[in-house]
Amino acid sequence: MLSCFPSRRVRRVLTEWRDFEHLLKTQARFFSHTAADHLAQVFGGIDELKTRDARPLVVDAGPVTALDHLYRARVFQTEDRLEEALSRPDLHLGSPPPNMARAGRMNAQGISVFYGATDASVAIAEVRPPVGSKIAVAKFGIFRPLRLLDLTALKDVHVTGSIFDPSLKRRLERASFLRTLEFRMARPVMPDDEALDYLPTQAVADFLATMNQPRLDGIVFPSAQTRAGCNVVLFHHAAKVVELQFPKGTEIETHTGLWNEDGWEIEYSVQESVPLQPAPKQPDPDEGLWGSSHPTEPPRWDDDFRDAALKVETDAVEVHHVTSVAVNATPYTVHRYRYEKRESKF
Repeated sequence: MLSCFPSRRVRRVLTEWRDFEHLLKTQARFFSHTAADHLAQVFGGIDELKTRDARPLVVDAGPVTALDHLYRARVFQTEDRLEEALSRPDLHLGSPPPNMARAGRMNAQGISVFYGATDASVAIAEVRPPVGSKIAVAKFGIFRPLRLLDLTALKDVHVTGSIFDPSLKRRLERASFLRTLEFRMARPVMPDDEALDYLPTQAVADFLATMNQPRLDGIVFPSAQTRAGCNVVLFHHAAKVVELQFPKGTEIETHTGLWNEDGWEIEYSVQESVPLQPAPKQPDPDEGLWGSSHPTEPPRWDDDFRDAALKVETDAVEVHHVTSVAVNATPYTVHRYRYEKRESKF
């Protein structure tokens, strides 16, 4: 039973985590052997752990799984940019290019990842839109298998073993620490504190994506903005969206509404005007095996060779107009007192 081991046994692990946070904030950022060693002890072989009710800590996503799609939202304050995004949601509603990737909870500046949510309402809440703005929400299908660390399962992680097992103490300490990790990695962070407070979670994500055994593709974590649903971050190597395919010469027009007898009516639509296609070219028997397989020009250093994992569902794109924002808050009364000062006799 876990109760046989006093809570002081986990103090060493908690102290190591605090040292890890301090090191990242003040010294070595992501290039620290000490930090890597600590994370290897915490996350190594984590796919072998389960909760009390046998839930795995590492879950599968993709085809024929419960998590086969994600929603992603983006706020727009101008019609031009909104129309641009609706015309090519694969480019403008998916993960941003590196030069546009801002630092986030699970990524450093310039590292492009895919932040999504299991529900459209969660995706909208996460972007914290201002009143008067418009939000484009797109649904992305996950079409290849991915493995994700489920932070929501950590609080119920369970370890068993014989008291004569010399490794049991360390495994129990690790499990006790993992139960606190969901809060540590998903807790609300004030905007002014993001630059430093996001460093530990950014380092964890980078480690899980590149150095951990097993290597993972992303993290499922609870939303800090709403109690329903979860967020999912797909690491850089799993964040590529398949580009939509158009015949050469295709023209795309986006419309946000139309005039009728009652005035202006909001109606979003995207029209693709494709040119007439010529008859298929007959293969040339003299072209040989190499004729069509070689690229016309050598690859460039910035070509993206990642395997795509996401595909936007163009018939499941919506635009939400923000008319008001609800704030859920807990009120506390401020008590005020007045008393008469008395001089001490001493």
